[in-house]
Amino acid sequence: MFKLLVSRAARVSTPHNHNAFASFAFSRYAHSLPFATVEAEEISGSRAAEVLNLVQGKWVGSSNWNTVVDPLNGDSFIKVAEVDETGIQPFVESLSSCPKHGAHNPFKAPESLLGVNGMVVLILFRYLMFGEISAKAAHMLSLPKVLDFFTRLIQRVSPKSYQQAFGEVYVTQKFLENFCGDQVRFLARSFAVPGNHLGQQSHGFRWPYGPVAIITPFNFPLEIPVLQLMGALYMGNKPVLKVDSKVSIVMEQMLRLLHTCGLPLEDVDFINSDGKTMNKLLLEGNPRMTLFTGSSRVAEKLAVDLKGRVKLEDAGFDWKILGPDVHQEDYVAWVCDQDAYACSGQKCSAQSLLFMHENWSKTSLLSKLKDLAERRKLADLTIGPVLTVTTDSMLEHVNKLLEIPGSKLLFGGSPLENHSIPPIYGAIKPTAVYVPLEEIMKDKNFELVTKEIFGPFQVITDYQNSQLAVVLDALERMHNHLTAAVVSNDPLFLQEVIGKSVNGTTYAGLRARTTGAPQNHWFGPAGDARGAGIGTPEAIKLVWSCHREIIYDFGPVPKNWEVPPST
Repeated sequence: MFKLLVSRAARVSTPHNHNAFASFAFSRYAHSLPFATVEAEEISGSRAAEVLNLVQGKWVGSSNWNTVVDPLNGDSFIKVAEVDETGIQPFVESLSSCPKHGAHNPFKAPESLLGVNGMVVLILFRYLMFGEISAKAAHMLSLPKVLDFFTRLIQRVSPKSYQQAFGEVYVTQKFLENFCGDQVRFLARSFAVPGNHLGQQSHGFRWPYGPVAIITPFNFPLEIPVLQLMGALYMGNKPVLKVDSKVSIVMEQMLRLLHTCGLPLEDVDFINSDGKTMNKLLLEGNPRMTLFTGSSRVAEKLAVDLKGRVKLEDAGFDWKILGPDVHQEDYVAWVCDQDAYACSGQKCSAQSLLFMHENWSKTSLLSKLKDLAERRKLADLTIGPVLTVTTDSMLEHVNKLLEIPGSKLLFGGSPLENHSIPPIYGAIKPTAVYVPLEEIMKDKNFELVTKEIFGPFQVITDYQNSQLAVVLDALERMHNHLTAAVVSNDPLFLQEVIGKSVNGTTYAGLRARTTGAPQNHWFGPAGDARGAGIGTPEAIKLVWSCHREIIYDFGPVPKNWEVPPST
């Protein structure tokens, strides 16, 4: 298929002028971002940005504007048009307009007009259309000015270092590259099995749900919603998307980018609301499937309210085990620091509990962890505001742990200094508390020690060779099974731990980590039938489609066939 030229001078290019298109596009977008309605670095209390809703193909405001507070200085710097319970009817109607068999499926792939920058440039089947949209969006995100725009916009609303925010945009861009061209229709690949007689064959197909909902959190305001949204669209669904209002400006801008790349305005609804309103929309709109990424408490409520029609990627109390073989102490310390404190610990994959083999306890690992933690600073956002847990709540948890016999503060444990982070958010130094393994395992302590604190905090303990079974028992008792790391190059040790644990995304080997959700491997929990994945073809097919079997039985009916006796 020919590449498409987005230009008022020419409508369609051939493969021979594709490079000219790339240079033209870069020249155009390097000086302006045609999709953007904000300038990331200009958003402030004096120049507040606005976030709208998208429903039935139109961007709309609201009579109810919610103010988002700048997490770095407390200024009211974003106004969000939030829909209340009285305003959900257009969203309900939009969901209801999509049939259960979806916008497209293997038997229904209607042609759509691929529009770019307001112009219709080609008519495509929808599977192919989304391959083209992905190619154009991936190209745009690769442009330095666009990449920098989203990186800095992420930093404004979910403060993290430039490199961490850049990584989120990079993964999103690579994901879109992965689903260019024919890759979208390859997601709908079917299979056939011979039947019992001539003319009979069974065919298995991946089938969309139709109307669906996506709810995503604040900590990855671009990567999580884009990857899940595109997966839903690829498989033929009509999604309504809700992103945490504190950061929804990022996804609003990304939707505008996708529209310039040819995404039909009617294909996605985008709503800003509080949790109560969204819950009402889900109950009245009756999506056939809802993807929720966020807290376990909300996940469990949705599972009940929606009668199990959910996929969940909820909380992660994630562990790391350092095995008996000690290698590359500086590298392992650096990875532990990154896992626990990058993004101020606000990753569902953050290292929450570190089990050190006694051989590691004899090294200088803990002192190196302390040194690495103490070099983090607010100036470069390698440590920053915690958006869902207050300073007092985090320090109260630290103090409760320090009441456990044998526990001690390894480092941190105090508020950040000399900052203007508003008190509704948390601000503490990277913190680690040591708790003896035998105390962790006591019933009165276990729930406290394994409580997830979504901030720059971890528990550290150690174990002896003879206590590995105790460590494995601790893993068995935990409730969440998202990510894990087994840091060892000992194959027998790895075999023992991996074979007796559950976590859906487990890194193993000397370079093992708990964090990292790139586009090249599955990321999601295990051990829960409701568990969702993200990013890979397997994840997309699992979350955004179901299996449908079509059995063809054309005959012929055998000669001299007669009606048999009743059975």
